[in-house]
Amino acid sequence: MSLRFQRLLLILLTLIIIFSAVLLILYNTRENVSYFYTPSEIDESDMLTKKIIRIGGFVEKNSFNKISSSSFKFRITDEKASILVAYDGILPDLFREGQGAVIEGSFSDNNIFNATNVFAKHDENYMPKSIKESLKDTGYWNKNYK
Repeated sequence: MSLRFQRLLLILLTLIIIFSAVLLILYNTRENVSYFYTPSEIDESDMLTKKIIRIGGFVEKNSFNKISSSSFKFRITDEKASILVAYDGILPDLFREGQGAVIEGSFSDNNIFNATNVFAKHDENYMPKSIKESLKDTGYWNKNYK
């Protein structure tokens, strides 16, 4: 074999290995990526029962019911549609009515979303105290920030 042919063979083998690795990574990522749906997206589509999904939205005002010390019912909304959620477990500290949340679970036969995990979203306007003080000192502070 000539040196030119050996280099070509080495380049082809390297490309095949890289291509195989990329395909393997993409295949595994496809199965592990978890997107969340909004309540109006779920209303418009036919979600299968027993399929684990995530729902993102806000906890609807005056919808939170504490059934027992670790059992809760509330509605998650996106201002267009809302979904009744049942959860057994400990809620995060930031969880409250009007606050953003991402709920993971599945629908039961009676159209109640049985949550297995609840993730509370923090306020997007959060700012560390030191930055807040420096903005006040320079005169760039907006009173709408918290």
